[in-house]
Amino acid sequence: MGRVDSAVGRVRSVNVGTPREAPWAGIGRTSIDKAPVAGPVEVGPRGLAGDQVSDTRHHGGRDKAVYAFAREQLDWWTEQLGDPLRDGEFGENLTVEGYDVDAAEIGERWQIGSVLLEVASVRTPCNDFRTWMGRGGHDNRGWVKRFAQHAHPGPYLRVLEPGTLSAGDDLVVVHRPGHGVSVEVMFRALVGEPELLPRLLAVDGLVEEARQRAEAFAAGPGMIR
Repeated sequence: MGRVDSAVGRVRSVNVGTPREAPWAGIGRTSIDKAPVAGPVEVGPRGLAGDQVSDTRHHGGRDKAVYAFAREQLDWWTEQLGDPLRDGEFGENLTVEGYDVDAAEIGERWQIGSVLLEVASVRTPCNDFRTWMGRGGHDNRGWVKRFAQHAHPGPYLRVLEPGTLSAGDDLVVVHRPGHGVSVEVMFRALVGEPELLPRLLAVDGLVEEARQRAEAFAAGPGMIR
C-alpha cells in the first residue's frame, strides 16, 4: 500500500518503569508497573529512556522495544472489571487514544514526534500479568484466558529512527503494508487459532519466533511446536 501520512490518533501518556523486587514474579522482579512521565522522552533502539526491562527473555530487544496499548481498551476492561485502570497499568509504554492499535498491520510504521516506529509483534499474557492484576485489586480470575479471548493485546514496536516523543503527540501512520495481517490476526494465530499461522508468512520482516511457528504449521501435522 505504501505511504499513508495520516494522523489517526494521539499519544495520551508516555509511561516508564524500572525493575522492582517482586517475589511473586517468575524471575523475582518485574518492570510492569509503569507510570506516566511529563515532557519529551528520548527513544533509542532498545526503547524509552528511563524504562528498563526485567525479564529480557520475554520482553525488550529490537522487536519489543516499545509497547503500545489503546486507552479505549483500558476503558473496555474498566467496564468488565468494574474498577478503574490508569494509563500504564497494563505495562504499556505508550497509551494511545483515537486509533485501534490492534487493527494496525504488522509492519505498519508510525511517526510520533521525531521517532519512527514499526509494528513488529504482539503482547501475550502471562501469569505475572495475572498476578499483577490481582495485586492491583482487580478480579484476575482466569485473567490469561480472558485477555487472550478478547484478542486486543496491543503491539510491540521496533524503533526505526530514534528521537523524542511526548504525551500529546500525534500518531501518524506513514506506511501500511497492505497485506491485511493485523495485530489481532497475529495474536489469534499465536494464541489459540493456529490455522491462521500461514497468513503470517505474508509479512516481510516477521519476527523469528512467529516465522518458525508459521513455517512449521505450513509444513504439516506434527511440525508445529
